[in-house]
Amino acid sequence: MWGFESTHSAAAALALFRENSLQKILIPGFGYGRNARLFIDDGFDVTGIEISETAIALAKKHSGENLKVYHGSVVDMPFDQVLYDSVFCYALIHLLNSRERVKLIRDCFSQLRQGGYMVFVTVSKDYPTYGRGRQLSKDRFETMPGVNLYFYDPDTIRRDFGKYGLVDFVRIDEAANSTDHKLSLKFWYIVCRK
Repeated sequence: MWGFESTHSAAAALALFRENSLQKILIPGFGYGRNARLFIDDGFDVTGIEISETAIALAKKHSGENLKVYHGSVVDMPFDQVLYDSVFCYALIHLLNSRERVKLIRDCFSQLRQGGYMVFVTVSKDYPTYGRGRQLSKDRFETMPGVNLYFYDPDTIRRDFGKYGLVDFVRIDEAANSTDHKLSLKFWYIVCRK
């Protein structure tokens, strides 16, 4: 659906993780591995968490059968007791409800070693579907049947990530997919350090 080209934010996270000599990465919401491929090709020790068996099968087909991907929901973390150097969570947290978002951030931070970094990429209020559909709660909408999105702004980023080593956050544009670079989607790129 999104193509196999990794996102600009994955490349930015790769540069950050390289600069800080990080090697062991956890990717909650692994999907079919389009962002993971970038880290794998750079020699990172990658572990994923993915709810879709179909996505895991696609990832293994394109990245090798030896991928470490736990099958399950991120709301059931942790899946192991490993401490990771880094966490990269792309376009996942905004799909969760309030309780699940808090738990995901806390669980990722607890699996981060001291000095490690975590990067979350999530939709902003400037995203094209903000305010569309049925409102479920403040800044959370059912934008299409079964698709519930929570839209972040600077205040809610500080609220949710502030006690988890928030370093910086910037608004970024990502191409909708690898073939349509004209349609850009508005995200937040959030960096935390333990």
